[in-house]
Amino acid sequence: MKKAFFFDRDGIVNIRLINQYVKNISEFHFLDGFIDLFNLVIEKGFIPIVITNQQGVGKGLMSEKDLLEIHNFMQKSLFEITKNQFADIIYCTDTKDKNSPRRKPEPGMIIEAIDTWGIDATESWMIGDSISDVIAGYKANTNTILIGNYIEEEAKDASFIFKNIFDAIEFVKTLEN
Repeated sequence: MKKAFFFDRDGIVNIRLINQYVKNISEFHFLDGFIDLFNLVIEKGFIPIVITNQQGVGKGLMSEKDLLEIHNFMQKSLFEITKNQFADIIYCTDTKDKNSPRRKPEPGMIIEAIDTWGIDATESWMIGDSISDVIAGYKANTNTILIGNYIEEEAKDASFIFKNIFDAIEFVKTLEN
């Protein structure tokens, strides 16, 4: 079976806009260190997949067409820089109040990717900057990496907690190919 690296988008792939949503390509900027992490994940033989909540669509702040334009821009830019891109982008536009089984912290999107791609969850990783990311990864039986100023007690489902993406890169370097 294959192994995957599941990336949360906002705050891991691109700069998170505080209390806002990335609504167009002019607001999308890769996070410092992401390109190095992405290249390393490819080098280590993982399938790179985005798993992202995008409730800005559900709230009517942007359209699904806007979201797809951002993702197309992200993929095109990533390919220009690395000659690779995400194998898949799985997103949920439901708002939090819908209690969707696909919306993180529920594992639906990850399980969908596992089934679609024939992935071994136990050999795979979910990386995110929110507790909901690691809960979803944990529920899907993946290893989890949480980025940010968290303490172990508040993030019990995180396999590892790193202050920033650069510390996570050093860890990923230690993973077997």
